[in-house]
Amino acid sequence: MPPPADIVKVAIEWPGAFPKLMEIDQKKPLSSIIKEVCEGWSLGNHEIFALQHADVTNFYITEKNRNEIKNGAILRLTASPAQTAQQLHERIQSSSMDAKLEALKDLANSSRDITFAQEFINLDGISLLTQMVESGTDFGDMLSFTLTAFVELMDHGIVSWDTFSLAFIKKIASYVNKSAMDVAVLQRSLAILESMVLNSHDLYQKVAQEITIGQLIPHLQGVDQDIQTYTIAVINALFLKAPEEKRQEMANILAQKELRGIILSNVIRSNRSINSEMAHQLYVLQVLTFNLLEDRMRTKMDPQDQAQRDIIFELRRIAFDVECEPNNSGSIEKRKSMYTRDYKKLGFINHVNPAVDFTQIPPGMLALDNMLYFAKHQQDAYIRIVLENSSREDKHECPFGRSSIELTKMLCEILKVGELPSETCPDFHPMFFTHDRSFEEFFCICIQLLNKTWKEMRATSEDFNKVMQVVKDQIMRALNTKPNSLDQFKSKLQNLSYTEILKIRQSERMNQEDFQSRPILELREKILPEIMELIKQQRLNRLCEGTCFRKISSRRRQDKFWYCRLSPNHKVLHYGDLEENPQGEVPHDSLQEKFLYESDEYLNFIAPDKHEYCVWTDGLNALLGKEMASELTKSDLDTLLSMEMKLRLLDLENIQIPEVPPPIPKEPSNYDFVYNCK
Repeated sequence: MPPPADIVKVAIEWPGAFPKLMEIDQKKPLSSIIKEVCEGWSLGNHEIFALQHADVTNFYITEKNRNEIKNGAILRLTASPAQTAQQLHERIQSSSMDAKLEALKDLANSSRDITFAQEFINLDGISLLTQMVESGTDFGDMLSFTLTAFVELMDHGIVSWDTFSLAFIKKIASYVNKSAMDVAVLQRSLAILESMVLNSHDLYQKVAQEITIGQLIPHLQGVDQDIQTYTIAVINALFLKAPEEKRQEMANILAQKELRGIILSNVIRSNRSINSEMAHQLYVLQVLTFNLLEDRMRTKMDPQDQAQRDIIFELRRIAFDVECEPNNSGSIEKRKSMYTRDYKKLGFINHVNPAVDFTQIPPGMLALDNMLYFAKHQQDAYIRIVLENSSREDKHECPFGRSSIELTKMLCEILKVGELPSETCPDFHPMFFTHDRSFEEFFCICIQLLNKTWKEMRATSEDFNKVMQVVKDQIMRALNTKPNSLDQFKSKLQNLSYTEILKIRQSERMNQEDFQSRPILELREKILPEIMELIKQQRLNRLCEGTCFRKISSRRRQDKFWYCRLSPNHKVLHYGDLEENPQGEVPHDSLQEKFLYESDEYLNFIAPDKHEYCVWTDGLNALLGKEMASELTKSDLDTLLSMEMKLRLLDLENIQIPEVPPPIPKEPSNYDFVYNCK
């Protein structure tokens, strides 16, 4: 008979004694179970004892989390959280440096447990740690463990960040501002500053006064990628929380300090591979940089504003090499006619008053900014496009003005200008870190692509939307290859001509349309279960190999790891915390925790990327007997089905398969043709 669901079989350790095998009744109060354990070892005062997991976490077992205890778990009888907190509170104030160092090390480890953290905080422990930091008497490992304990305690979100003094902020900032500082101390200090900025508007202002971009830059020029990551995270936090009116000012400072070039040289083009957390921070910086364009993107042009109208005059002047005529040169009607003619050649929708074209938001004034940048920085290409189109027939001209407005709007959608960055996305593009005006350069490449594609398609004004769809397809396909520079991006686009796009689309369409006849569809239905079973087995095999996942704390810092893998018999998920990201598979026996996926309990997974997300959601759905419906499954199914169908139909190549089976002929009028073997 299996044990009742409320009974859990465990082993319990006590220093100096043999482990005790015991059945825990989950219906009994935890205090009664601890009392029973203490009596088994003849220990009095059971109130000062507690149970904790005997693994790398050493987390205490409470009434809230006791349901996480699994059969076969190893527990430890130890001092209660209140007792341990009291002891450590006293030990970290020891006059002996060695004893104090050991106590701070223990405190840093224990503070990861929220149960202990609550007790230590109740003793005003965080104030004690901040006083120790402010005193400035601790250095090296002692300071490192002090800051680590502080970070772990604050991660639980029990104490508000608004409670800290200016003296503490100044001290933490001083560790970052020093040119030579212990790596561990520097890392913790950067993490604390990031959390302060993200979690408190008041602290943002204080930190911004203590830390300058110039003081952060040297940390990016080192070789420690973790320090570089934390440094960019602080810059991103300052950028994100800065008032809108100060963000452009901060961007100007970043440009003056050549932040982009330093990141490009020391991070993106360094010999080290970029880890996922660094990729995320680069993505955040990319998004925040492009979001500076939002104001112009949402600003309508004022047709009465002379300064804005002068930009349009400048576009006309550069294109046609004309100066603005004085007011007394010719009749008003003649000048109006001349302007209207030129504005039509420039491709504006409103030939009389092109300023009206820029009242649409998005893209607003951003489109005009891009056009002027293109006209000034790539003048030959600009003039060629305008004159080329003005010499074509009206219906075949590619309207530069209208195209620029729609293209700017499209690029803003592709780069999600104005949207807040995702908290986990690692999707940054190296090429945008190669130029100070990367968006404008991006536009310059794409507007020339649009003109080229228009000619290749022999498009007319009725085909405008169709051309824009093709151009978007070209841009997205080139971006997905993650080119390292704008020149590489341009080269990728050269290989994605309209003819090539047609071939790609035709190939993709053929993979879908080749198999539409009834016999082929019947064969497809017959093969489908085999392919789905193959995909299912692949997903389950991947779950058996396991994956390292990151935890996200209240600081949104992904600096903690845990590993999860499926048992070979597909019955149990093994999981456990890790100190660092492993290089290969983690053995089952080193993962102390177990999870029955059919239970009412739950695990929180944060996938490192979309592919891993699809693999795990598919695998878990397969285990639960549910449909695997991820994008990856659809893609794999299409690919494998297409390959299998083509292999099976090789012998029928160039043979027309009828839509319906041929009819069965009528019976003959006699069977005289039958040969009698006898």
